[in-house]
Amino acid sequence: MEITTKQLRMQPGRILSQVSAGQEITVTYRGKPRAKIIPIANNAGFNEPDGELFGIWKNRKEMGNVEQYVRTVRKGRKL
Repeated sequence: MEITTKQLRMQPGRILSQVSAGQEITVTYRGKPRAKIIPIANNAGFNEPDGELFGIWKNRKEMGNVEQYVRTVRKGRKL
């Protein structure tokens, strides 16, 4: 199935329902394919999260504990 970026923005619930039912959806922008939305169950390369915060940083040795690093960085912020 193909949808436009406008349809994705206006009807995200309906589209996610279709993806959950197993349908793959191609998102087009100005008539050209830009992205594909696929169900997680069909994505063989998907790994479940292991509970680590910010998984993209989990292998960076210089940070040590990522959760502690983020807390330290945010400590200086004032809301």
